[in-house]
Amino acid sequence: MTEPSLIKVAGQLGHSGHRRVFIGFARASDLSAASYPDVLDEETGRGYQRRFAREHSLEFKRYIQAPGATSIPLTFNLRMAVQAFWSLHVDSVAEGFAELQLDLSRGPVMTQVDGQHRIGFLQDSPIEFPFMTFLGLSEQEETDIFRTINGKAKGLSGSLLDFTSGKSLGSDLARASPELFVAIGLNSELGSPWLGKLDLGGVKTVGTKRIASLRTMHQAVRRMVKAARWSDEFAAERALAHAIDFWRAVTLVLPDQWASPRNHMLVKGIGVYALMQVAGHLIQEANGRAIDLDYFVGKLSDFISQIDWSSRGPLEGFGGAKGAEMAFKMIMQVRNDTYRRLSQHA
Repeated sequence: MTEPSLIKVAGQLGHSGHRRVFIGFARASDLSAASYPDVLDEETGRGYQRRFAREHSLEFKRYIQAPGATSIPLTFNLRMAVQAFWSLHVDSVAEGFAELQLDLSRGPVMTQVDGQHRIGFLQDSPIEFPFMTFLGLSEQEETDIFRTINGKAKGLSGSLLDFTSGKSLGSDLARASPELFVAIGLNSELGSPWLGKLDLGGVKTVGTKRIASLRTMHQAVRRMVKAARWSDEFAAERALAHAIDFWRAVTLVLPDQWASPRNHMLVKGIGVYALMQVAGHLIQEANGRAIDLDYFVGKLSDFISQIDWSSRGPLEGFGGAKGAEMAFKMIMQVRNDTYRRLSQHA
C-alpha cells in the first residue's frame, strides 16, 4: 500500500468459467477498506446481499485468528460504473501477470460477491487472504452469481433469494413464477395491507413492524393456489387481486388482532399458512360469484372471530407443514360448527 487512498496488488489474469478475473493476495485490512457489501435496501429494492450478521462474522474472526486456520478465496467484482477508480497494468514480459490498482479516494470500489461475513470484523487485521475479483460484471450478473453460490447456503435467508429471483425475472415474473409474483405483490402493491411489512432479508426499514417473511408468504401462496384448485398456468394478476382483497377483509373483520401482531398468531407463520389456505378454499367454493372484498368479508365474518388468535391460544403449539394443515382444519371445523349452530336456530 503506497498511500492511504491507493492499493496495489500483484496477481494474475485468467478466467473463471467464461468470465475474466484477477486473482491475487492481500491483507484483510486492505480488502476490507477496498470493498463493500451491496446489501438489499428493502425500501428502494436496490442491492442483493443479506443483512450483516454480527455473530456469524465474529465466529469467523475467532476461527481465522487461531493457528492453522485458513479460508477459501474471497470473491469481489469491479463494476464498470467505477472504472475510473480501478485499473489493470499487464506485465509485458510475464504472460498473464498484472497489477491491480484501486483508488480509494472516494471510498471502496469492489463489491463483495462472497465473503461479507469473513472480513466483516477484520478491518484492522494483517492476515492475508487469497481473493478473486470479476472485472466489469453488472449488478444483475453479480446478483445471479451470488444466488448461484449461496442458493443452498445454511442460514441464508430464503426471502432474500426469493426477492432477488423476482428482481432478476423482472416483467417475466408473473409468467415464470406466479406464486412469487403474488407474494412480492402483497408486499409492494399500494392497496395491500402487507405493503412494506414482509421481511425480505435485507436492511429493514426503520419503524416498520415485521410480521412475516417473503419466503413464508411465498409458501403460503402455494397453499392458496392448491386449495383454489387452479391449474399450473393461473392468472397471477388475478390471484394477486384476490389475495389483496382477502387480507383487506381479514383486517376489517379482525382489526385488533391485525393491529397487535406481536400478541397474535394471525400474521405469523402458522396463521399466514392457514389463512391463505382458507382463502383458496373460499375462492374454490365461490362457484361463479364475484370474488372481491365484500365476498371475503361476508364469508370471514361468519366465523373467523370465533377463533382465539392470541399467542397463548390453541394455535400456539402448531408448527411446520403438518401444523399448518392442522391449523387449517381447526379453522374449518370452527366454521362448520358455527354454520351448524346458526342453522339450528334458523
